[in-house]
Amino acid sequence: MNTDILQSIPLFTTISKSNLEKQITDNHIYQKQYMKWVTVHNANETCRTLDIVLSGSLVAYSLSTNGSSTTMFDFSQGSVIGANLLFGENHNYPLNIYCLTDCQIVHIDTSAVLEFLHDYDFTLHYIKSVSQNSQGINQKIAMFTQRTLRENIMDYFKQQAIIQKSSIILLPMSKRQLADYFSVQRPSLFRELKKLKEEGIIEINNHTITIKKEY
Repeated sequence: MNTDILQSIPLFTTISKSNLEKQITDNHIYQKQYMKWVTVHNANETCRTLDIVLSGSLVAYSLSTNGSSTTMFDFSQGSVIGANLLFGENHNYPLNIYCLTDCQIVHIDTSAVLEFLHDYDFTLHYIKSVSQNSQGINQKIAMFTQRTLRENIMDYFKQQAIIQKSSIILLPMSKRQLADYFSVQRPSLFRELKKLKEEGIIEINNHTITIKKEY
C-alpha cells in the first residue's frame, strides 16, 4: 500500500505519512483487488472496515425471496463505503455489495479510523461521507414513494448528464441493471423509454442516451 495514494484521497490529506505507514505496517490499512462479479460484502455481514474505492464500480443490491434483485446504490472511484455502519448500534451491512468491474479497494479497520478521528479534517470528511450516504437513502425513499417511473428515469439521466458533462450520456450499467435500480420489471422500463423516445425527449442508441429536450 502506497502512502502517496492514500494522501491523494481527501480523507487522508492531513494525516502524516509516518502515521499512515505505521497503520499499513500493522495491517490496519490494506489494499485488495476484486475481480468483476465478486461479492465484497454480504447482507447481514458485520461491517469491520471503512472502504474507499480506488478504481472500478460496485453496486449494493437487495435479494428477495423469489430470487429477484433490486439495485439500491452504486459506488465508483472515490466512493466511501461503511462510514454510516462502522460505529452504529447495528454494524451489519443491510445489502449485498458486489463488483460490476474489476476493483481496487482500500480497507481501513476500526482501530485506524478511531486514531484518525483525532484529526479535524479527517473527521470533517468522515461526517461528509455519512451525510452523503444519508442523502442517498433519502433519494431512494423518495424514488420508491413519491415519483413516477418517468420522473425517476429523467432525474437519473439528468444526474448522469451533470456527471459526464454532456447531454449525450453513456449508461454506466445495462438496461437490466437499470430496471433493478428503479425496482421495476424490464418491460415497464422499456415501455417508458419507448414513450420518451416517441415524444422526442430522448434518443436511444444501445447504451447511449441523448437528452433532446427538457422534461
